[in-house]
Amino acid sequence: APGFNNDNWKEIRFDIDKNVNPDIVGTLTDMKLVETGSVDAVYSSHNIEHIYPHEVRIALKEFYRVLKDDGIVVITCPDLQSVCEAVVKDKLLEPLYKTEEGHQIAPIDILYGWRASIAEGNEYMAHKSGFTYSVLNTSFFEAGFKARYGGRVQEAGAPNLFLVAFKQKKSEEEIRKIANPFFPS
Repeated sequence: APGFNNDNWKEIRFDIDKNVNPDIVGTLTDMKLVETGSVDAVYSSHNIEHIYPHEVRIALKEFYRVLKDDGIVVITCPDLQSVCEAVVKDKLLEPLYKTEEGHQIAPIDILYGWRASIAEGNEYMAHKSGFTYSVLNTSFFEAGFKARYGGRVQEAGAPNLFLVAFKQKKSEEEIRKIANPFFPS
């Protein structure tokens, strides 16, 4: 996210896949290796769709637990509403967009996970759940987050959802001031 691209942040990489060399290996639903109230921000880019729907609340509670009281969560994930609009038009296998690396991504890849990577044996890439903006927003509310800001965005042609969530209540002005630097342009 753009707001993290500066010297004010120190990244600690947390991932389930040890092959990508994270600082901490773990799952979204069990972040026990991260101390309670120890991080200023959680940046979750395209991973919440890799857990089952019944695990989403558990993962968001873990985000809440590891955040400092004034911390934020910045999350992006596929926008299933946009994807389903393409499916309704019978474009399940037609490319919706190209990644920066030139890979073509079709609605089927967004619904179930990127086929090429899964075919190579990387089953971590399988998608087990999905979100519309209202479902994502409600999920954060139910996990205890007091303020949220976001919406549907197009990032390099990809239909995504974007949300910044706060543990504490904030005014609309505070929310926008804090969230805007992280919002994709």
